[in-house]
Amino acid sequence: MKEKDRRSKNASVTAAKGRGAEARGGRHEQRHPPVKGPGVKARSGGPPAKVAPEKGERQRSAQEALPTRPVRQRTGDKPAETVPLILETAATAGYHLIDSGNGEKLEQYGPYRIVRPEAQALWPKALPPSVWENADAVFTGDTDEDGMGRWRFPREVLGETWPMQLLDTDFLGRFTSFRHVGVFPEQLAHWSWVKDQVATAGRPLKVLNLFGYTGVASLIAAKAGAEVTHVDASKKAIGWARENQTLTRAEKLPIRWICDDAMKFIQREERRGSRYDIILTDPPKFGRGPNGEVWQLFDHLAAMLDICREILSADARGLVLTAYSIRASFYSIHELMRETMRGRGGRVESGELIIREGGLDGKEPGRALSTSLFSRWVPK
Repeated sequence: MKEKDRRSKNASVTAAKGRGAEARGGRHEQRHPPVKGPGVKARSGGPPAKVAPEKGERQRSAQEALPTRPVRQRTGDKPAETVPLILETAATAGYHLIDSGNGEKLEQYGPYRIVRPEAQALWPKALPPSVWENADAVFTGDTDEDGMGRWRFPREVLGETWPMQLLDTDFLGRFTSFRHVGVFPEQLAHWSWVKDQVATAGRPLKVLNLFGYTGVASLIAAKAGAEVTHVDASKKAIGWARENQTLTRAEKLPIRWICDDAMKFIQREERRGSRYDIILTDPPKFGRGPNGEVWQLFDHLAAMLDICREILSADARGLVLTAYSIRASFYSIHELMRETMRGRGGRVESGELIIREGGLDGKEPGRALSTSLFSRWVPK
């Protein structure tokens, strides 16, 4: 089937994750509402006249209507719980949040200082205007999460991409038309957790990265020793991920890059009896798969998690869900995860991902900016 503008996460598509519409089978594919096809035309003075749809429209309608299997009624005790859990991204060598406020955030991505819209930044800016005006790139345009716009370069015109590194993994930052930059740094908390799980397992772990976007999480897991399956519905996102694989000199690492609808893929994996030790899911609110499949978070999330439970191995290390830009409490996805994992034991820990301001040098801890909700099942 869809790093996180915050959060595309083609959705079931993987949708460019939730956040950007441009590249993500995860958060980043277009998230605009479905457009009705031409299969039915209105006829004045009477009921609509049915018109034979084109072959492509027939195929698309059939795939949009494709039902998912029903959610299983789980029994047994719910897992233990830890709420709320706040996972923080602090300053690193490759990234830090400089300042935020008045609906914007000022970030340092490698060599560049970047300004982007941020609805969660309700407070005044802490640093003076001269600091913000010295930015290398400023996103201007629609302030909606997935709104299109353009980049303004106050100092000098920059190229589309630039080299970045996080957790010893090289990749390309990228100026997209949907305010995203090819990585969602708040996910560093999850990536560090995955890296630790893989490094301490004592055996090769199989990792499934659904709505994987530009592949940074997949590359980090593979470099730690995991066998990775990366799924995103966006061909563009898969292409970016392969570029990142080449950049970080990881061509020989065991990663399967799969351009597919996420729900269709995991249903096939369930039928095949495939199993994974860690599953990462970062779906968008809305997205489309490569063949027009429709993903709606509130309609399909329960079924997606239910199937993910079925394809977890007996000795699984975790199932991670991140949700961006939705009108819900983390308790909603927390309770869904606990219901999904009934009878499996372990613990469900849920809360928010935050990024801590660090000032110009990244060493002056400031306010915490909330970026997304998450829920994570772990076996103990």
